[in-house]
Amino acid sequence: GVPGSKISHILGVVKAYATRVGGGPMPTELRDATGDRIRESGNEYGTTTGRPRRCGWLDLAALNYTAKVSGATGVCLMRLDVLTGLDHLRVCVGYRLGGQRLTSFPSDADTLAQVEPIYQDARGFQDPISDCRQFAELPAAAQDYVKLIEEHVGVPISMISVGPRRDQTIPRS
Repeated sequence: GVPGSKISHILGVVKAYATRVGGGPMPTELRDATGDRIRESGNEYGTTTGRPRRCGWLDLAALNYTAKVSGATGVCLMRLDVLTGLDHLRVCVGYRLGGQRLTSFPSDADTLAQVEPIYQDARGFQDPISDCRQFAELPAAAQDYVKLIEEHVGVPISMISVGPRRDQTIPRS
């Protein structure tokens, strides 16, 4: 065991979009061609069962909450390349329930199942990014997407993957 007081750097790992397996609330789920496109591009199928994963926009309200309760000091943003080719991107920055904006993350699944996501739009990017090896090489819209996530989550994006290989991980300091 390692005492918690000795851990000074905690990385959270998240995809550049949301996925879920099975039932339960997923406020940002896309039940349309965009969700299908993300599923196909990201090969979002169960490894054992082959069952299609539910796909949607990145939920920054949930990610912000998770980063806070876990004590994350950085985030590894995985699979950014899957979003290549989309004209526009969206991220969920909060929720409404009964016409009122919630001030905190819902504490139970029943409430989360009833919320309406509040979205912020971002520009998509068309140019392939799988050969990028530095943050500055990413298209401006991809850089803006990363910065938008950092702004809402409140911790830096420490690494970005632009493909499945080890050499397709961009470290950031």
